Amino acid sequence: MTVVDPSLAADIDASCRLTGEFTLRSGQVAAEYFDKYLFESDPLLLARVAREMIQLLPHDTELLGGLELGGIPIATCVSGIMGMPALFVRKQAKEYGTCKLAEGPDVSGRRVTLIEDVITTGGAVRDATNALRAAGAIVEVVVCAIDRSPEGQNPLDDVGLEVRSVLTKAELDRARAEL
Repeated sequence: MTVVDPSLAADIDASCRLTGEFTLRSGQVAAEYFDKYLFESDPLLLARVAREMIQLLPHDTELLGGLELGGIPIATCVSGIMGMPALFVRKQAKEYGTCKLAEGPDVSGRRVTLIEDVITTGGAVRDATNALRAAGAIVEVVVCAIDRSPEGQNPLDDVGLEVRSVLTKAELDRARAEL
């Protein structure tokens, strides 16, 4: 596995960690929240995360599947650096025009690596994986910027998806403690 620039964890933590009471997508209530849009809207920090993600991509990736909304800027940045096509995966298919769930190239028979910002329980990733597989995509790996799931647990084991993360919550906590 790759060694992440140690200053990246500190910079992401300083930029994104908010404290208070937050309800997560899963319905869980958390005392802290990683507002990924704070690093995704910073072009220099976003590029650093994207460069780390590139090192985690499976070698046989054909398409980068950015999940709505937070995974899309990261997938776009990775796509631009690598020259690899991106796919933009909606939470649900639009009800007009092409009525697509995934915007971009056809996924049938192609290896799609999902790109996500933050994973806690993996609900959005699980839904996207199932939908893309139903459309014929081969989906085996998700690469995320921050993995908030409990250390040593893969919240996406039930759908046979490997999670590769740039940073974990434990790494962000260590970076905060070292300040």
